[in-house]
Amino acid sequence: MSRAGGGRAALVELVAAVLIAIPGLVLRLSGASPAPAEAAILYGLAIVGAAFLLTWAAELLEEHLGEGLAIAVLALVAVLPEYAVDVVFAWKAGKNPAHFAPLALANMTGANRLLIGVGWSLVALTAAWKARRNGRARADAGPPRGRAVSLAPVQMVGVGFLGVATLYAMTFALRRSLTFVDAAVLIGIFALYLVRLSRGRHDDRGEQEELEGAAVLIAALPPRPRAATMIAMLVLAALTIFLLAEPFATSLVATGNALKVNDFLLVQWVAPLASEAPEFIAAIVLARKGRSSTALGALVSSKINQWTLLVGFLPLVFALSSFSPHGLPLDVAQREELLLTASQSFFALVLVLEGRLGVGGAVSLLTLFLAQFALSWALPASLAGPARLGFSALYIVAGLALLAMRRAALVAVVRSSVGPAALAKRRD
Repeated sequence: MSRAGGGRAALVELVAAVLIAIPGLVLRLSGASPAPAEAAILYGLAIVGAAFLLTWAAELLEEHLGEGLAIAVLALVAVLPEYAVDVVFAWKAGKNPAHFAPLALANMTGANRLLIGVGWSLVALTAAWKARRNGRARADAGPPRGRAVSLAPVQMVGVGFLGVATLYAMTFALRRSLTFVDAAVLIGIFALYLVRLSRGRHDDRGEQEELEGAAVLIAALPPRPRAATMIAMLVLAALTIFLLAEPFATSLVATGNALKVNDFLLVQWVAPLASEAPEFIAAIVLARKGRSSTALGALVSSKINQWTLLVGFLPLVFALSSFSPHGLPLDVAQREELLLTASQSFFALVLVLEGRLGVGGAVSLLTLFLAQFALSWALPASLAGPARLGFSALYIVAGLALLAMRRAALVAVVRSSVGPAALAKRRD
């Protein structure tokens, strides 16, 4: 493709992303009340457009912030839908905890398990597919290489902090509520993670791929217009995601309710499909462009964000709404859901402990997720609890078995999370 043709294609991509975001925003701001299915389509398309804008802006941010902080910004904006939906449920829980507290936690646990079970897996499988296709495209290429997604040293910092958050989250299964103490610990972990990234911004640049698509077009602009365009893309993407995530999820749930589907399952699995869409789309686009390390790193950062900052906000929002110092209540089912979510996170972390996620690990994550997802819909309520505990035990036992074989990698990850000097040693 010629330079002019490439420029036109990039411009078409950029304009298309903006145009599909606008109708959903206009609908939301107009206050109109279309049928739930129609609203879901328009809001969903708008979130897709925002996800592409977010991806291109994140690529450009790497030139200014370094890969680590750029990924953190991408993750922070991409999880805005999850914040919007969960904050709404946590606020309503302050007025009606018996009904809405389980829904706030259902949305959070479902989103976290989707992020790892589907998001991490699809990135690794997409990378393997791309490597295989590239190998076949070259007659002299030999066997396909690069079948595993490798995380750069700076991205392994996130693995270390996610491990700390996951170990702390294991204690949720023993609680009757999420409290101010939990909020302080989890938000503190996230703050330390950002501080560590800012200290290590020059430690490693990760994948040094050339910009593609609309990012190339914007990068060619003079400095001031380039910065203004990049900021405008981030603002539009964030505004779209924040304003439309909750009505998108609500429209999906309303559509499901017409089919007489259980509210808890809809909130746990249907609503997160809306809130996680920007992250999944952004990650898959990056993986298809050969930037699988950046894609997986972004999802790791998103998981840290959701597992620390988001969970930490829930008891704070609940307290503000209820005018009470009491924490967000946890019933038996929610404690089991939190244990299952933490157990899946533990298993996934052990899989990437050596700095890569291969096809085998991706298939195991996806298979286990799909199995427990299917059973959550198929099993009667009396068997749902034993199933959650069984999958939790399976994740933990498998993770411990792998961890016994990867003790040296665990030490390296701990060291890489301490400071730039340790990270440099890991890179060498």
